[in-house]
Amino acid sequence: MKIAKGNAGYIQSKKKWEIIKTCIEFGMVIIVFLTGYLTTKTRLNLLTVAAVLGCLPAAKALVGVIMLFPHQSMQKEKVEEIEKKASKLVKAYDMILTSYEKIMPIDSIVIFENVVCGYASSNKVDVNSTASYIKKMLGNNKYDKVSVKIFTDYKTYLTRVEGMQNTAEVEKEASLEHEEGIKRTILSFSM
Repeated sequence: MKIAKGNAGYIQSKKKWEIIKTCIEFGMVIIVFLTGYLTTKTRLNLLTVAAVLGCLPAAKALVGVIMLFPHQSMQKEKVEEIEKKASKLVKAYDMILTSYEKIMPIDSIVIFENVVCGYASSNKVDVNSTASYIKKMLGNNKYDKVSVKIFTDYKTYLTRVEGMQNTAEVEKEASLEHEEGIKRTILSFSM
């Protein structure tokens, strides 16, 4: 079952799909090549050319697998804990943000009004540059006055989420349109 981008378990689901797609594409290349070779008894035929050209999309699919391979989905226990503590907030999980310079895996974000808080379990993520990149991309999409903070410590992140939830319970009206727009924008530059 394929999981939509931004939902918990997305990275694992995407990895499985990319592996299956890559195997099918390379399998088709092998079948086309073998068909040509077995029918003509030589590799010098048009089906060999078709097989070589078929390697291009297969290699592209393999790159997708390689890009996703080092990343993991957020642990279910943590997702459940965030879901409990942030029931009124807009949330997204399992994102791999990409820029020209870096790949920035973000496990979870919560959004309330113009505040975006994220959690990155990897200590390799530069939280300041990731936050400024998200802020810049949101600014480019007409979300100018958004505050972005990325945490690498889960307990600190959870404390911030609880604070946002408490504020949402006191202040929040029924409309989530603005927060959903911010979420869609962040997901648009995620793998």
